[in-house]
Amino acid sequence: MTNTHTQAICAAPLPLKALSQQIEHWLVERNLRGMQQVQPHLRPGYVLRAARLFNLPTGSTVLIGTGFPVLNTFETDGPVGAIALYRCAQHLGLNPVILCGDPLFSVLQPHYNCYALNVNQYQHLAQVAEQALATLQPALVLAIERPGFSANGRYMNMRGEDISARCASFDFFLEQARCPTLAIGDGGNEIGMGNVVAALDQLNIIPSITECDELVIADVSNWAAWGIIAMLSLLRGENLLAQADLYTILQFLVANGCIDGVTRQATLTEDGLPYEAGEALIQRLHTLVAQTLSPTN
Repeated sequence: MTNTHTQAICAAPLPLKALSQQIEHWLVERNLRGMQQVQPHLRPGYVLRAARLFNLPTGSTVLIGTGFPVLNTFETDGPVGAIALYRCAQHLGLNPVILCGDPLFSVLQPHYNCYALNVNQYQHLAQVAEQALATLQPALVLAIERPGFSANGRYMNMRGEDISARCASFDFFLEQARCPTLAIGDGGNEIGMGNVVAALDQLNIIPSITECDELVIADVSNWAAWGIIAMLSLLRGENLLAQADLYTILQFLVANGCIDGVTRQATLTEDGLPYEAGEALIQRLHTLVAQTLSPTN
């Protein structure tokens, strides 16, 4: 016989799951690259489950892999979200480390705790990842807008171009991790999309087959980071979006050689969208968090 206390415990997660699904809807409502068609293949509540992965003991190491090469540099989508999650993890008392290859590594390393991934190093990739994981001892491994291996072991961009020669590999970090793994993507060719590879046949993309424990999708990968931070805010009872500063992060990256992945221009944009689009989403998330944590009587 179920008592009232047990019923209360069972009912408690429902509001959080509903909030998670609201955020999940917002993250794909533009449907820029078909993520609305992919979403039904994910179990609802994935933003909530992703946020809960950050519930770690103080000092735990969180690896954040990012950096999608475009031309001879890197794109704005990915590093913005990586920096946002890095700062959030620090606030939570965790030990975040950003893993990326050059030229992004050289840009971020003076300002953040970073670990270099060698670009175009295709020998002994599994051993490289194994050694790094043994050294870093992560409690969570996260990939945001990282190219993922296609079925032929190459890295492909959204134009169908082989970009393997300009990529640093991060796939084996997720495959060999002895801790939970989280991936964020927006098009189908990123690490983690192996979880929904059957759903990607309908998209004009050469998909990644690399899997993860939890996948979060969005119209722009950076936006998923803000969604997870909003969910973390609800879990902790603290609005972690209050200090969100998309504009400043974008300014820093573009000033250091970053370009838009779609337009290939050095502008304050994310996947062809003006930064105001990202700011508008952050404001919606901020309002959702603020109203939930301090409801009007």
